[in-house]
Amino acid sequence: MNELKPAAPVLGGGGFLRIRLDLAYDGGPFAGWAVQPGLRTVQGILEEAIALLVRRPVRVTVAGRTDAGVHARGQVVHADLTEAEWLALPRGHELDPAVALLRRLRGALSRGLGDLTGAVEVHRVSVAPEGFDARFSALWRRYSYRIADGPALWDPLGRTSTLWHKERLDVGLLNEGASALLGLQDFRSYCKPREGATTIRELQRFEFSRGSDGVIVASVQADAFCHNMVRSLVGSALFVGEGIEAPGWLLERLLARQRDAKSVLAAPHPLVLEEVAYPSASQLLSRAELTRARRG
Repeated sequence: MNELKPAAPVLGGGGFLRIRLDLAYDGGPFAGWAVQPGLRTVQGILEEAIALLVRRPVRVTVAGRTDAGVHARGQVVHADLTEAEWLALPRGHELDPAVALLRRLRGALSRGLGDLTGAVEVHRVSVAPEGFDARFSALWRRYSYRIADGPALWDPLGRTSTLWHKERLDVGLLNEGASALLGLQDFRSYCKPREGATTIRELQRFEFSRGSDGVIVASVQADAFCHNMVRSLVGSALFVGEGIEAPGWLLERLLARQRDAKSVLAAPHPLVLEEVAYPSASQLLSRAELTRARRG
């Protein structure tokens, strides 16, 4: 049901095909997305599985790197394969190469993960349109963050994906403070800066809602996020939700453009990358070029 048939392959520069993979993962057992020597990471597991199939190292590019313990339902990556590698995937069977890669990747991931089978699942494989870049072509990324505020809401079955917060939170105060941060801003106060990287981002959505089960869900959407940004935004908002700080304090921290003793990161395990959006095929290349220029 999840197997997509791609358009006919079109060779790009250098004789490579760009392949898009849509995947989900439980970040709990991993030391984050990015490859790190001696540690199990999502990127490392995925690249090992692809290398097993095409018999050479293949580097994947991700839409949004996630920290240790952070999950994803809607992660997107791309990888470049040669035409020969692509056409060899069905192994002589009457099978679309995209379907063959999807099936074989699932098998390779299952073997590579062992007792963690199912922690990483590739849901779709397709030949990417010309100009597609999983990272730079993206219009926005959307995360969710679940908070159970009070022991009455603490469900042991959801403890690996929900923050158990002792104090009751006021959703109205949370949204009043969060709304002031929307727009194109310098989020240095809410990021862990990386050398040479900008902290200017467009925060398009930052809101809290209480579901029918009583659990609060934060929805955070931006054109991109700098390191630790979502967890820092949520962690600071909790002070406002408890009434420790006034709603305007979130904006005051933003305008200060510095990290201090109250720069608190919310726990990683309730954070989920839900969705990555892209423009139409005709605008993929121009979007990627614009994003690269802004990052520069």
